[in-house]
Order: sequence, then C-alpha cells, then structure tokens
Amino acid sequence: MKTILFFGNSLSAGYGVGQSNAFPALIQQKIKAAGKPYTVVNAGVSGETTAGGKYRIHKWIGRQMDIFVLELGANDGLRGIPARETSQNLQEIIDVVKKHHPETKIVLAGMEIPDIFPGRYAAEFRVLFRELALKNNLAFVPFLLEGVAGVPHLNLPDHVHPNTEGHKIMAQHIWKVLEDLL
Repeated sequence: MKTILFFGNSLSAGYGVGQSNAFPALIQQKIKAAGKPYTVVNAGVSGETTAGGKYRIHKWIGRQMDIFVLELGANDGLRGIPARETSQNLQEIIDVVKKHHPETKIVLAGMEIPDIFPGRYAAEFRVLFRELALKNNLAFVPFLLEGVAGVPHLNLPDHVHPNTEGHKIMAQHIWKVLEDLL
C-alpha cells in the first residue's frame, strides 16, 4: 500500500467540519472508488504557518510518503508574513522531503489572498506558489480555494473556512492533479 501525506493547516485538518469531511478524506474515497492502492494520511494542523511547518516536517519525514501534498501558506497570507519568507519556508519543506524521499511526488496547493491587502502583497503572494512549482517541477493546484473563497454558502459562518460543500470542491481541485500521479 502506498501513502499520500497531506501536510497542511486547518483546511487539511477539516476545521469546523471534522477530518472525516475534510478534502483529504474525500480524496481517500475517490482513491478507493478508483481501486488505487493508496492510503491518505492527514497531517493537517489548524493555525499552522509555513514557519511552523518547516519545523514540523521533521516529525513526519520518517514516514512513508509516495505522494506529498503541501498545503500551507494561507495563515501566512492572513497574517501578512512577507511573501519572500513564506516562499523560503515552503522551499525548505520541499528540500527536506526531496532529500529524505527523492522518489516522492510532490503536489503544491497554491493559495491566494484577497486584493484588499494593500500594495503589491496580494500579487506577490499569489505568484510565489507558481514560482515554487515551476522551480521545483512540482504538480500544482493553482488555487485550492478557487470557487470556494468568498462564496458564503460554501463557507462556515467565520467566512474563512470551507463547509462540507466547500471541501467537496477543494477535493475536486486536488483530484484533478492527483489522479494523474496515482
């Protein structure tokens, strides 16, 4: 049995909907329906930033991971952490995975923040994920929350975290990229 490790924040963890309704669990259902020999491991932690992930990755590096889905950065954006710092942290996580698991396929889940942030920050933040995917030749989901962010009926009352219907859409975005890697 092969393993897909989802390494992320509250989106992966299923904040407000529970892990069984979060997109990694929905991906596991799709894998089972497709008859593929993969098990999903959900390593999502609510509130995680890329800096936290950079230190937490070492806890997971000893585990089998045939596919590594990197879903971090949203909390960096919400906190206004400089895009360059977010990019460096994500690169360090990618480097650690590549060093310890050179055969592992890596999927990067891109994130965007609203253009309401002042100056060039939103644009810089958006582009950092594309640049990392290209530089590292990673499978790439351009915007994990596409069609979900800012859509009231797809989010919890906090207007930040997706509800179960929102997670179904995120699972579709991930599946489009993952399906070819299985």
